[in-house]
Amino acid sequence: EGAFVMKIIDFRFRPNTAAVLTGIQNSKMFKGLCETIDFSKMKPQTVPEVVADLDRHNVEWAVITGRDCETTYGSKSNNDSVIEFIKEFPNKFIGFIGLDPHKGMRAINELKASVADLGMRGAAVDPYLAQIYANDAKYYPIYSKCCELDIPIIFTTGPATLVPNAIIDHVAPRYIDFVARDFPELKIVISHGGYPWVNEAITVAQRNRNVYIDLSEYEFSPMAEAYVEAANTMIGDKILYASAHPFVDFRIALKNYEKLPFNPDVKQKIMYDNAAKLLGLRPAAAPARTDAPHVQDLVSEIVREVMARIGR
Repeated sequence: EGAFVMKIIDFRFRPNTAAVLTGIQNSKMFKGLCETIDFSKMKPQTVPEVVADLDRHNVEWAVITGRDCETTYGSKSNNDSVIEFIKEFPNKFIGFIGLDPHKGMRAINELKASVADLGMRGAAVDPYLAQIYANDAKYYPIYSKCCELDIPIIFTTGPATLVPNAIIDHVAPRYIDFVARDFPELKIVISHGGYPWVNEAITVAQRNRNVYIDLSEYEFSPMAEAYVEAANTMIGDKILYASAHPFVDFRIALKNYEKLPFNPDVKQKIMYDNAAKLLGLRPAAAPARTDAPHVQDLVSEIVREVMARIGR
């Protein structure tokens, strides 16, 4: 099982614990979406079970994003659960703190403390849930602080299906383009592909040095073949693999990526190397070669050579 031999970084993941699943299903924001995708079929697991499954499928790291839209939806942020996950499994989960731009300096202070003291390694924002544009002035102190802390930020984009009071224009990639212009050093991830603005998202990633895209949930939607074409020709170093688990079971997402016609070198970048670079991790080691010469003989030869030189 787990056809991917290469190591994988999943850039959008949340463990399917009972608490997480209940929280999503009962949230004011995602109740309607859950009904349309039959979310209740996702079965709960303990965190160690989730980690064992990830290991079985060669997923080395999973990025968990927090969410804070308390001002607009009255829901308490889920950042505490993200902090718990990374505390429990610091060698499997990477946490990004969810921020509410309407909280002003409280959000900035939370961001600083979460990175300095709690091991968080990025920020996450949801403009359609904040009900303002990505280039709204309320967000700019957050972007500035991310640059200062040298951490990436994830923008949740996408159609916001059946999310009450949301407007998808708030997350159109063209507004993220303004942010990339004003903060060229800010490392930006457009999550869910900026869908349905496929070509716009591709262009924003192509023209800005530090803008990346994950395609989670929309890899097979109408027009999505342009993402694959762009990966193979223009932005192979800008696309990140992400499953959006538990909305999409990560095992199904991995099977889907086997079907997508990425060039082999591009697939390696998408599944691991691009994310590793963005997160400051080491790139994946090349797979071990089975036809290597007798390593033991080689080592003995080197040792003899060294000894001979020392004796000289």
